[in-house]
Amino acid sequence: MSDQMHDIHIIGGGLAGSEAAWQLANAGLKVRLSEMRGGGDSTPAHESDRLAEMVCSNSFRSDDAESNAVGLIHQEMRALDSLIMTCADLHRVPAGSALAVDREAFAAEVTARLSAHPNITIIRERIDELPTEGSTIVATGPLTAPGLADAIAKVTGSDALAFFDAIAPIVHRDSIDMDVCWMAARWDKGGKDYINCPLTKEQYEAFVTALNDGEKTEFKEWEKNTPYFEGCMPIEVMAARGVETLRYGPMKGVGLDNPHTATPEHPNGRWPYACVQLRQDNALGTLWNMVGFQTKLKHGEQVRIFRTIPGLENAEFARLGGIHRNSFIKSPELLDGELRLKALPHIRFAGQITGCEGYVESAAVGLLAARFAAAEKNGASLPPPPPETALGALLHHITGGADAESYQPMNINFGLMPPLTGPKIRKADRKKLYTDRARAALKDWLGA
Repeated sequence: MSDQMHDIHIIGGGLAGSEAAWQLANAGLKVRLSEMRGGGDSTPAHESDRLAEMVCSNSFRSDDAESNAVGLIHQEMRALDSLIMTCADLHRVPAGSALAVDREAFAAEVTARLSAHPNITIIRERIDELPTEGSTIVATGPLTAPGLADAIAKVTGSDALAFFDAIAPIVHRDSIDMDVCWMAARWDKGGKDYINCPLTKEQYEAFVTALNDGEKTEFKEWEKNTPYFEGCMPIEVMAARGVETLRYGPMKGVGLDNPHTATPEHPNGRWPYACVQLRQDNALGTLWNMVGFQTKLKHGEQVRIFRTIPGLENAEFARLGGIHRNSFIKSPELLDGELRLKALPHIRFAGQITGCEGYVESAAVGLLAARFAAAEKNGASLPPPPPETALGALLHHITGGADAESYQPMNINFGLMPPLTGPKIRKADRKKLYTDRARAALKDWLGA
């Protein structure tokens, strides 16, 4: 395919751009996919030039489609032939009821499938201007190159919003002391898929003090007023909010029976005062991600402080934590119901640059943008998925359901869906009722 022989131009080869390319190509459209990594450019967070590289963690979060909105959107995307979900399922690693993947194998699979598709041409190039004509999907993500970010700001007439996103460290499995740690999932739900490092009250309080006193990465002047996203808060920022904050967040010991403390009275062991969990990060099981330990501590401080965690005294780190600035647009104000830029309707936006948050949400918006674009190219009109579905609820939030002035990154959740109606509903039944209603609504939409 020559540079001119394409129906749709996609800018950005992350999860959203990759999903969009797959959906469009399978609809019979010729796709030009521009990705700057591999063409001499990169970002502060990426480590390779593979498409759909996962940079923060290896988890797509819950895969429970009966009682979790994230698991529900997984199910909906599978029903729509999602490339991202197909590749995730192929390269999943143990993570209890969550869907976690071998990141390298996952990205390699996505890259290989897109590279082999006859309707897709991948060009390693940086795009600095918005195309003036031709159907385009901008899926450059939260790390959009400065040139294109400036071009977007000029067209929209407003500055992009921004927040900080942090990356958790990864530990080599053979450096973890399993005489101290043990394998289990909270409440024994989903199998023994996590490594658990227990802390006593004294150890926990000393750890919190070390986090508060540790030397952090300094921000550039233009970054100082950028807010954090609450769903990806650096651990030391949480620690600064109060000594107990981490015990009610990523370090809660509730539901974790420590077999090393077993007694005749408590044969399964006791819950630790606090606990650090690690989740498998690759298929071989050699790398483990510190769950919820996104951080902006300097690298030397990370090694020093994290080695005070019981079981990690001799930890060897495959990757230390980091921080980067993410940007997104005021989508509720700037985009229409089909993700088109109101000022330039030949351009759609998809993925995290729209203000959705999370790997699966990013890919889901890429899927929707592609299906809207394919219908438009074919002279048809695609009704949006119903707001009762996870896909429809996320789309509605991005394109008008949220307040533009206070707009912040958002994960999919039941709160984005229309409230349940009818007789008084027991709290224990609500999640199942939401997912049952969503499946029925998706079935009707697909049938139509």
